[in-house]
Amino acid sequence: MEKFKKNERVVALIKILSDNPNQVITLNRFSELLNAAKSTISEDISAARKIIECLALGEIETIPGALGGVKYKPILTLEQSLEFLKRLCTELKDPSRIIPGSFIYMSDVLGNADQVATIGRIFASCFKEKNADYIVTIETKGITPAIMTARAMNIPLVIARTGNRVTEGTTISVNYVSGSKKIQTMSVSKRSIKEGSKVILIDDFMKAGSTIKGLKDLMSEFKAEVVGTGVIMSTAEPDHKVIDDYVSLLILNDVDETSKTISIIPGIK
Repeated sequence: MEKFKKNERVVALIKILSDNPNQVITLNRFSELLNAAKSTISEDISAARKIIECLALGEIETIPGALGGVKYKPILTLEQSLEFLKRLCTELKDPSRIIPGSFIYMSDVLGNADQVATIGRIFASCFKEKNADYIVTIETKGITPAIMTARAMNIPLVIARTGNRVTEGTTISVNYVSGSKKIQTMSVSKRSIKEGSKVILIDDFMKAGSTIKGLKDLMSEFKAEVVGTGVIMSTAEPDHKVIDDYVSLLILNDVDETSKTISIIPGIK
């Protein structure tokens, strides 16, 4: 088998770890892949960690023990997160985004893979200590940020549906009051979430919080613990939401259809 130079091994290590975020990869596995002794691989990991930390590209964590190894955490610093969110605020302030009813158009952002991947990394950074088992969202616009968060955290995504589907099998459902004040139903396959799991709820937009509350009520039917809630954007009003503990990346203060202005700021500090 071919022997690799140190710089080649370090590049390969970083590539493999970054392609498999939050997944523990053993030294034995790297030793086999790169045809090098474990002591050599340990030195390579130290070099890779130094590069990642110096460039603020995330973290490489060593897991001790017989089943240990190393894993890459694609977290962002607060400064990196704020820099991205400020740019996003500028983009979203474009008057052409105003939709009648004081809403703003965001579908292009939710469909931009690079932007949503960064949003997923920000949520993963916010919830990195929660040890969650699942990311949970509701169809449809919350799916892209939720799947990118699940990807960054290397945990499964569960999607609550607003209609019954035979392909889901037996489901558990709850009724909730939607943002349009209509009573709707959301359901999740009974097989999707194990009892006693820890979950993080992710959605694209929140006004009063009724949809998120519906998701929390649904999780209680699974006896699952909600350890975190994240939304891309929430409105400043109403000030009192039906949920208390959440992370909002952006705060929408006002949409003035007359003056064609949008007031929006980063929600994390």
